Amino acid sequence: MVDTSKRTKGRCSIINHYYSVTICTENRMQLFCDFDSSCLIMRELHFFSHSGNLKTICFSLMPDHLHWLFQLRNTDDLSKVIGQFKSITTIKLNRYLLSSGKIWQANFYDHKLRSDEDLLNQARYIVANPLRAGLVKSLGDYPFWNCVYLN
Repeated sequence: MVDTSKRTKGRCSIINHYYSVTICTENRMQLFCDFDSSCLIMRELHFFSHSGNLKTICFSLMPDHLHWLFQLRNTDDLSKVIGQFKSITTIKLNRYLLSSGKIWQANFYDHKLRSDEDLLNQARYIVANPLRAGLVKSLGDYPFWNCVYLN
């Protein structure tokens, strides 16, 4: 069993600050190679981003993990926000797949950004993830990402 206290030690959630979060699937299962499963997660990212608790800056949904950059809004509990997202998406994806069980690993990785320059650099890093992973040769060929800087 993974020691979650190591990941949460020193975690500091602050309203209106920006966080880069990585959430991995349980046992790094490649659940998001399936187009419909990926679309389901993207819909939930959209709905969740309009819940008032956060503002999504960008995300990239990879076959076995999610990179997500957002501004924490009406709550100062990052763990609770991520827990809610994982719970909702687990229920909906299990319903879609006619299965049950864990979808996401218990832990997640987070990084609080310190400046606007960090924000832009982190957004670029997240958006380019499918290119670095060799999933596509052009970002325009990868459908499972979005960034507010392009709107």
